[in-house]
Amino acid sequence: MSTTEQKPKDFLGHPAGLQTLFFTEMWERFSYYGMRALLVLFMTASIQEGGLFITVASAGAIYGLYTGAVYFMGLPGGWIADRLLGSQKTVWYGGIIIFIGHLILALPTDNTFFVGLVFVVLGTGLLKPNIGAMVGQLYELNDKRRDAGYTLYYMGINIGSFLAYLSIGPIKEAGHWHWAFGLAAVGMFVGLIQYRLTLHKLGGAGAKPTIKMSPKAIKLSWAVIAAFLVVLSVVTGLAVTGAISFDPVELAKLVTKIIAILFFGSYGYIFFFGGLSPSEKRNLGALFWVCIASTCFFAGFELAGSSLNLFAQDYTNRLLGSFTIPTIWFQLSNSGFIILLSPFIAALWINLAKKMITPTYGVKAGIGLVIMATGFIVMFFASQLAASGLKVAPYWLVATYFLHTVGEICLSPTALSAVSKLSPKRYAGQMMGVFVLTYAMGNLVSGLLAGQFDPNNVQDMPGLYMQISLFGIGIGIVIGLLSFATKKWEVTESKEEQSA
Repeated sequence: MSTTEQKPKDFLGHPAGLQTLFFTEMWERFSYYGMRALLVLFMTASIQEGGLFITVASAGAIYGLYTGAVYFMGLPGGWIADRLLGSQKTVWYGGIIIFIGHLILALPTDNTFFVGLVFVVLGTGLLKPNIGAMVGQLYELNDKRRDAGYTLYYMGINIGSFLAYLSIGPIKEAGHWHWAFGLAAVGMFVGLIQYRLTLHKLGGAGAKPTIKMSPKAIKLSWAVIAAFLVVLSVVTGLAVTGAISFDPVELAKLVTKIIAILFFGSYGYIFFFGGLSPSEKRNLGALFWVCIASTCFFAGFELAGSSLNLFAQDYTNRLLGSFTIPTIWFQLSNSGFIILLSPFIAALWINLAKKMITPTYGVKAGIGLVIMATGFIVMFFASQLAASGLKVAPYWLVATYFLHTVGEICLSPTALSAVSKLSPKRYAGQMMGVFVLTYAMGNLVSGLLAGQFDPNNVQDMPGLYMQISLFGIGIGIVIGLLSFATKKWEVTESKEEQSA
């Protein structure tokens, strides 16, 4: 798509289609993060409080399974867009399925709780990778606005999460769990309406599948999808009725291994058997470091919805005079900081590029991981106070979220930009799906880590937070150094042709 053609309809200096994707993702994230903030709190709450009264270890594992599955489904979601529907239609159908899932969660019965989660997982798998891929398709390959565009897009995500935390927090404190889940459904509905009304601004980005398949292959693909949905429906029904049961912790460990195998298998298949040129292989080699950084980053970052959420509820002094700060409101820190800081970080990358200083994607990712990991040093000291029996001041969590936010802005938008730029064009949706598997692995590990923060063993918390911090800092430094050595791998093919 030519950026010249879009110039009269620019959105904040970017292609007009960014407006469509910005607001659609904003409302979808309103629904997702609003519900995510409730999950562990709802599952661990007592029956008298309207919760499910599940242990912290099981709730953390279920949380990891859910959030991991949300991102894992991005792989088939990208595949469906590339070969069957195109990104535009896949995003639309995904949003509808998410909306249905939130409606089910809003029903005043616990029996359908996991059914609603399954719907949200399936819908997000269709929507999430493809809406991110379409952002990249709005720009020419070497358009310097690409990183800034992803940063603005990422700001839209966090406006949605900010509004979700702000509105759902008081509803949760009042004990109206299902009303809170229902509000998430409203957010997704608004996103669907906005997407449909502004769809024309996307032009040809994601309008059609990028990989042609024979009619026979298409029919077989739909048959496999239908079979999968039938099996999933049967298993879900048996689980809901109690006919089958499972250990969430052991299942989370197993699924983590399976997704890791799928990630390396999918990445390796495209690298070795995807018919790539030498330049495309070098690009994927550079992208690999970003994927490793992303996995480690989200393993720590996603503790926000589990152990940090419980820390806010159980060990933080939430009284401001006679007002009790809603537990979920502490996560406003992350969203608020991103909204405030994103324009400055976007401007920083552009100004550095003008001065011919362009850090590699791997270096940016390594820096982001290190900064995020330092946030757990703050939690090390906060948890020491909690272990001594004190309720800690709110600023400990706010400081942690500030460091997590700076790390997130450095890593996540630029990682999305790296996938869109370094992936072979014919595998754009599929590679975004493969990349989203790093979110899945990170979330699953995060869920397992959350289960280690036993409220009955508060004295173990400082050591756990310090271990997470040291591991993240070490990996971030190694990735940054390796990226320096492989800087030339990020040179795109079109650039090489221009210099030839």
